[in-house]
Amino acid sequence: MKTESSNPVLIYLDQLDHPLKPEILKIREIIFSANPDLTEHIKWNAPSFCLEGEDKITYNLSPKKDSIQLVLHRGAKKRDLPKEKLINEDSGLLKWAANDRAVIRFTSMQEILEDETKIQEIIQKWLEVA
Repeated sequence: MKTESSNPVLIYLDQLDHPLKPEILKIREIIFSANPDLTEHIKWNAPSFCLEGEDKITYNLSPKKDSIQLVLHRGAKKRDLPKEKLINEDSGLLKWAANDRAVIRFTSMQEILEDETKIQEIIQKWLEVA
């Protein structure tokens, strides 16, 4: 069993130098509240969240450090592209890169707190179908 001091994600977050670190931690909290069965690890140089061993959500921490992106995806394995977007969602938070990949961008704690319920709902929907 990993202790907190040996958890690679906690070590990564502890050492992270990013002006939006509080926002990164808040989003992480929202993600786990959406589905406590998620696990996390470092993949693609950032924390990534898995369900049943498959990557589903990954941070993209902008080199400019002026924003945070959450990439919602179906993992690293190549899959057939669905004909329609995986979820129907009308909050305006999702920017679709493909029918099976979307991004949510954050620039402040205020917008995260204002949209917390919507973010949690999007994550729950995504995890049901991705």
